[in-house]
Amino acid sequence: MNACRCFSPAVQQALKCYVYCLVDPRDNKIFYIGKGTGNRVFDHVAEAFKSEAENLKLSIIREIVAAGLQVRFFVIRHNLTADEALLVESTLIDMLTYGQFNTEHVLANIASGHHQWDEGIKSVDELNILYDCEPLERPDNAELLLVSLNRSFDQARAEGVYRRIDAYDITRRYWAIGKSRPNHIKYVLGVYKGVVRTVLRVDSYHWVDCAADGTPFKKPRCCFEGELIDDSSYLNKDVSAYPFGSGGAVRYL
Repeated sequence: MNACRCFSPAVQQALKCYVYCLVDPRDNKIFYIGKGTGNRVFDHVAEAFKSEAENLKLSIIREIVAAGLQVRFFVIRHNLTADEALLVESTLIDMLTYGQFNTEHVLANIASGHHQWDEGIKSVDELNILYDCEPLERPDNAELLLVSLNRSFDQARAEGVYRRIDAYDITRRYWAIGKSRPNHIKYVLGVYKGVVRTVLRVDSYHWVDCAADGTPFKKPRCCFEGELIDDSSYLNKDVSAYPFGSGGAVRYL
């Protein structure tokens, strides 16, 4: 295991907020990007052996140590404000995970880049779509459920953790709707800041009394099963003409 590492108080004070990476000595590839203060950069190795949690980051660390090697630590930028560190971290994560730039490199982060959906890496065509969207025309032969993705994104943001977006899961669950509604819904449209970002074709549905983490619901909520449609005509359409009610997260069309 990596010998216990820590920065002296003087170094911690000089670093302030910083952005760091963890490197696998077996191939010299970055496998994790993070930000923090104090000795945060070293915490992950200790976590791998104090925690029974299973994720890609911890698995890589355990494999490195089992091979008799040590994780390599690098501080990429330091003497930053918290907001600056957040921006640097998210930019690096975007650069190392953006599909059109990288075919082999995969980070073990559970976090995605800050504002990945709106301010993250975009092609010029995607920027035109993002800021000049065509309005969604009300469908004639399909019943749609519009679901707001703003709340789940903002909740992660409030906790300072930018969860990697699982587009399927955040679109399909957990929706407080009437018991008779799911029978008629053909598509669930995930809406972020007034624009359709995900389209789920509904194959089936079921009801749950609590979330996967055990959080109970006052009333059963609906979970849909189906397939994300990447070339749907509903994608990237402006639905601001169909606002959600005050505090609401669903809207029927």
